[in-house]
Amino acid sequence: MDETDTVRFGIASVRELEIEVEPGRDVAKEFEEAVSDGTQLLWVRDVLGHLHGIVVDKVGFIEVESALKRDVGFGPET
Repeated sequence: MDETDTVRFGIASVRELEIEVEPGRDVAKEFEEAVSDGTQLLWVRDVLGHLHGIVVDKVGFIEVESALKRDVGFGPET
């Protein structure tokens, strides 16, 4: 499986929605544009192709966690 970025939206009702998106997608910028444009609903497609509608004025915070490079296999102990 390819590496993904994880995006977590903190909803004002103290719930979170975590969505894995394709690497390089700037959801934070898309959210900023939605706020400045007065868009009420931001659509985010996850890596499985599911489409999630986020009510912009209900979002309390956004946390973007970029994929970390993971080593696979065995190496010498250090």
